[in-house]
Amino acid sequence: MLPVLLNLGFIKIYTFGVFLVLGFFWAIFLLWKNIRLTSFKEEDVFDGLFLSMFGAFFFGRLIFVFLNFKDFGFNLLKFVLVNGYPGISLYGAIFGGLLVLYLFTNSRKLNFNELIDYLINPLFIAFVFSKIGSFFSGLEIGTKTNFLLKIKYVGFDGYRHLVGLYEGIMLIIGLLIAYRILFEIRKERYYKGFLLRFFLWFLALTTILFDNIKDNRLYYGGLSLDFLISLIILLTISFHFVYYFRNGILSFIKDYGQKIFKTIRSKTKKKVGGGKEKKS
Repeated sequence: MLPVLLNLGFIKIYTFGVFLVLGFFWAIFLLWKNIRLTSFKEEDVFDGLFLSMFGAFFFGRLIFVFLNFKDFGFNLLKFVLVNGYPGISLYGAIFGGLLVLYLFTNSRKLNFNELIDYLINPLFIAFVFSKIGSFFSGLEIGTKTNFLLKIKYVGFDGYRHLVGLYEGIMLIIGLLIAYRILFEIRKERYYKGFLLRFFLWFLALTTILFDNIKDNRLYYGGLSLDFLISLIILLTISFHFVYYFRNGILSFIKDYGQKIFKTIRSKTKKKVGGGKEKKS
């Protein structure tokens, strides 16, 4: 682990901070490139983006403090000093940012569903850098394991899962799929806002897959709170996708069933024909 990338004595450059800055600027650059393909004004998009970032921080921090109230109490200073008292709720930040962006687009009379499709890929990139940065910084600790891929964290006993790296790789896969979906949306093969549903679905899937190998989790009723929220999101959007693609799914089942039926009938005829030849 490398929490401090560079120590100059009078100043320390933290690895996680470097990854966050790189992710932020890459995401902003990609967003700028995407917006040039649309009719949106750049100032409108970036105004909405920075307001939604503030909303994401505020609501993410608020939910985290609420869930860990015994550690924070009513101390406003602890709420503000993220560096000294770290922690932000993932889903609190996401839904807080989306709420602020929705209110902003309504006030400017912009199409929220159209705009959000062009924000998702930059958001994926920001998440990828955040997860990989947290891995190298040792911020997300995996559970003990004897798996081939394992690492020793400073201050923790035994070898543990590379949970931040796993999630980062998974989100890269999601980013590649999201690029393809955005291409299909621009061709009007999917509805506007589809990419937001995919992002939430994929993020929930990633959380569920790797939640069990995270060491620092907040439990509620014996289950991880992130797991419970992710499960609700995953099931809800999965039902939506099944309904949306119902015609294609039914057509696939019908065609596949017909192929199986024809194969079985063909084999049956061959057996019957072979039996008759032997009798003759």
